[in-house]
Amino acid sequence: MIRGQDVVVLVKLHLVGAADWTVRSLADDLGYDLAGVSRSLWRLATAGLFDPERRRPRAAQSEEFLIHAVKYVFPATLGAPSRGMPTAWAVPPLSEAIAAGDEPPPVWPHRGGEVRGFAVKPVHRLAVDASMRDPGMREWLALLDALRVGEARERRLAADHLRDRVRSAAHAGAAG
Repeated sequence: MIRGQDVVVLVKLHLVGAADWTVRSLADDLGYDLAGVSRSLWRLATAGLFDPERRRPRAAQSEEFLIHAVKYVFPATLGAPSRGMPTAWAVPPLSEAIAAGDEPPPVWPHRGGEVRGFAVKPVHRLAVDASMRDPGMREWLALLDALRVGEARERRLAADHLRDRVRSAAHAGAAG
């Protein structure tokens, strides 16, 4: 069974692409332990989302999982007002396409957050700290949050952006 940390590891695998990586480098980048990353890689391989021989995510399966399954496996709703880090349509690339209304934005509750908005529980606690270290990670996970809590327009735009990112990462990996 896929866990929230596996989604975070899968996203990181797409971001590192064909670059040389080790379990230790993934663990360090994500702020996670070696054994946890190893177990995530095993679960991702068992689910058909990661090819351990080629050491890269399977693009078509990842695309389908991220766009169509994450919102059901890790459902979320906008919660109570909270201080935190903006997510979903409140950060690029969606914030560039969706005008901010009068409603407070969706946020990951975080002690260092400077924005007040409606709380969204991330797919895993690793997501917030990993996103603080890697802006690319933040974009991918925010797009996933838009799929998890957004209305039809936000979900459609997020799916389009994720599809483009997965395919670009796969193309870059094939060329590498």
